[in-house]
Amino acid sequence: MATPPLPRRLLAEFLGTALLVAVVVGSGIMAATLSPNDTGLQLLENSTATVLGLTILILVFGPISGAHFNPVVSVADWWLHRSAGGGLAGRDLGPYALAQVSGAIGGAILANLTFALPAVTMSAKHRDDGHLWLGETVATAGLILLIFALVRTERAALAAPAVGAYIGAAYWFTSSTSFANPAVTIGRAFTDTFAGIRPGSVPGFVAFQILGLLIGIAAVLALYPNSSTPVAGHEAIDPAELTTEEQS
Repeated sequence: MATPPLPRRLLAEFLGTALLVAVVVGSGIMAATLSPNDTGLQLLENSTATVLGLTILILVFGPISGAHFNPVVSVADWWLHRSAGGGLAGRDLGPYALAQVSGAIGGAILANLTFALPAVTMSAKHRDDGHLWLGETVATAGLILLIFALVRTERAALAAPAVGAYIGAAYWFTSSTSFANPAVTIGRAFTDTFAGIRPGSVPGFVAFQILGLLIGIAAVLALYPNSSTPVAGHEAIDPAELTTEEQS
């Protein structure tokens, strides 16, 4: 299967990231409305919607752009495939990141509007503590390890449910509720709702997401040093039988 042209891939990344943030923010607003006095239930409602929404979005947009929706995933895809060929080209990193960030901001605005809020309401929610930064590091490193463990063991077809399940779990096992995505972090600054983050907290989150990216890449290289590692107990799959997206 031939790689789609860059404009079509960028459109997929823009729409996919926008819809992802709309799901996260919109379900957070709905959760706060339906369960105003129960933060635990709000988080359950928010995380469940995110799991389902992210899984569907990966299935829809994955065949076009790889469904990164996340600059750290794009960087990891380029870095881990740069010498072997395949993966995202270095020249496409900037356009991908721009599409993802602009999509995330657009998704937050869309969610605000669908709940009759002002289009832009900059968040006042402080998320500056060290334990939250540690949570973001863990969440991002785990996400990178999961995605590229699947890719390097020829199980990329499981990415949609696996990534959805991981993010849903990470809502609960990380103190930061697992943003794990610089674009989504920036987008969530544009909504003063349940899922928001104040603009001043964004740089710290992004810095530790980058640290998580580096740790995740190191873990992938340590555990899966070859670009195609057979799963123990299973025969290796011929790469020629895989689609372009499954090889990337």
